[in-house]
Amino acid sequence: MLRQIKPKTARSARALKAREPLPTENPKTTLLLRGTSCSSLISTLLTDLNALKRPHSVRFTKKNDIHPFADASSLEFFSLKNDASLLLFGNHSKKRPHCLTWVRCFGARVLDMLETYVDPEASRAMAQFKGGKGVPVGCKPLLAFSGAQWESPVPNQYTLAKSLFVDFFRGEEVKEVDVEGLQLLVQFSVGEEKAGEEGKQVVHLRCYRIVTRRSGQRCPRVEVEEVGPRVDMRVGRIREADQGMWKEAMKRAKGGEQKAKKNVDMDSMGDKVGRIHLGRQDLSELQTRKMKGLKRGRGGDEKAEGNGEELEEEDIVDLSDGEEEVEAKRLRIA
Repeated sequence: MLRQIKPKTARSARALKAREPLPTENPKTTLLLRGTSCSSLISTLLTDLNALKRPHSVRFTKKNDIHPFADASSLEFFSLKNDASLLLFGNHSKKRPHCLTWVRCFGARVLDMLETYVDPEASRAMAQFKGGKGVPVGCKPLLAFSGAQWESPVPNQYTLAKSLFVDFFRGEEVKEVDVEGLQLLVQFSVGEEKAGEEGKQVVHLRCYRIVTRRSGQRCPRVEVEEVGPRVDMRVGRIREADQGMWKEAMKRAKGGEQKAKKNVDMDSMGDKVGRIHLGRQDLSELQTRKMKGLKRGRGGDEKAEGNGEELEEEDIVDLSDGEEEVEAKRLRIA
């Protein structure tokens, strides 16, 4: 459980209220830091990753004496002051060369961490690619993960890495995306494990620009061009999330999701179809149209049947006498 702070003044109460969780959180801010000794490769990678994350990223260029796995209090301080839930720390040493530490925080507390070691021979910066234009600012990327290690049923360093990479690169959450705005593809691939080499697979990070060209048909031809950065890294130390803190981080506000309506469905054509449940109906009490021919006689059914012949005779009208009188009148007038 996270420690609850009780405000002592009105100013501190307002500050705590501004930090309270929201039903729909704002886009996560990423803070990029460097250690006391940082290689030129790591500095360039931090610059390129900052370009991919803009405008939801902040980069500090000063040196910081931080050891994430030994003491994470400095990272928590930076997370609290800058309202950043994601941190990327770059450092270089003889024991851990070209090291990138991916950190995720919750409530200004470190939730989990992942350490990766970059291969300097296979990695390239954005400026080394043809054009070097990169991608537009604020572009929402497509994420692709290739390899069976990402979908392992047992939690391991690769499932943790996938969770952190998705949180780091996914950008702002939106309901709809314009196809013309899909201009960036970020791919992560990892090879199969071999006997005696568990945990030594290299993670390949590639960034591509999606280009559409004319094809002479309705659908354009889609091509990809690598824009960088190109990073090959190996997974090092990890720090998994505490179960209590993870449970708190996964909570959602009640009432935020719309409840499904009962007995309302959509058919194959997209029309709304409803289902109505009725009780058992008594057809004997059903009100029908009133007609004279359907009415019963006052004396009952038997009397009406007995007088049926008389009624029929009375209803018959003899028109022969009337026709003779009309002809006689015509003769008189003539």
